[in-house]
Amino acid sequence: MRLHHVGVAVTNLNEAIARYERMGLRLAHREVVASQEVEVAFVGEGPFVELLAGTSADSPVSKFVVKKGPGQHHLAFAVPSIAEELKRQAAAGAKLIDRVARPGAWGRQVAFLHPENQGGVLVELVEDHAG
Repeated sequence: MRLHHVGVAVTNLNEAIARYERMGLRLAHREVVASQEVEVAFVGEGPFVELLAGTSADSPVSKFVVKKGPGQHHLAFAVPSIAEELKRQAAAGAKLIDRVARPGAWGRQVAFLHPENQGGVLVELVEDHAG
């Protein structure tokens, strides 16, 4: 398991990308993940900063920004197998948001662990066969 990215919720994706580009990071990837009602942009060379902007007022990211303001949203870790890691996390007592993987950015499978017993941090698992 290794750090894949830090997710940062933003109100304006274009402005956020420009801010990180001024810091010297380049845009690596941008896409809409319709199933999660979010548009994402990855900046940097990895580990990445994933900028997230909700595509509707009802999206989880939009609700997060309304409740807590823009800022750090989650930490994501690359794992070789989501299914195996979810089994391992469940056996270790983690509260799972997802019991099975779902589609994420870059065509990768992802799953989330509840912040309740992750030290208050939402954790995303990203399937990456390089691990």
